[in-house]
Amino acid sequence: MALPGIRDVLLDRDGTIIEERHYLCDPAGVALVPGGGEALGRLVRAGKRLFCVTNQSGIGRGYYTQTHFQAVQKRLVDLLVPFGAKITETAFCPHAPSDNCACRKPATGLFEALTARHGLNPATTAMIGDAASDIAFGLAFGAAVTILVMTGHGRRDAAKLELPHLSGDIWVLAERQPAWPHVLARDLPAAVTFLLEAETAGTPRP
Repeated sequence: MALPGIRDVLLDRDGTIIEERHYLCDPAGVALVPGGGEALGRLVRAGKRLFCVTNQSGIGRGYYTQTHFQAVQKRLVDLLVPFGAKITETAFCPHAPSDNCACRKPATGLFEALTARHGLNPATTAMIGDAASDIAFGLAFGAAVTILVMTGHGRRDAAKLELPHLSGDIWVLAERQPAWPHVLARDLPAAVTFLLEAETAGTPRP
């Protein structure tokens, strides 16, 4: 699976970049996944733009406000500064599932909004997330590659999708069911290593 020319990397937040916390609304609870800051810094140094795309149904459900969300997001940005891991923009859906909006993943509204502002191209975009909805989102907008990480809800959703068991760091799914990701990764650092090695030296073996 050759991946020349990946320019933009879209990332889910909770369970992918930071450790999963149920309806996180306190900046004190923000913790990067192990090696996550270093990994995102590698992408930026390789010339990639980073975008965070996140469903925040806790706002729509009334559990916390957009002010709480922005405080959490600021803490995340601050934690990434020492690694040179700049997030170009965070796009979020504040709606509850019952709102039937166009921006809650797996609907593609967040991608369309970012495309309008930053000129994203599906053919040069990767999507990394820990949930089946992240993968469905990436597949829906036509991402060049979708990667499911096993942190956060990853193992749970991998089981729901009846994906093969991941025993190492990376598994490229040569034979895929329609809802499956292109790649399974142990965590965000493994996903980043895959992207960079697939671009420069070919696809790692599982």
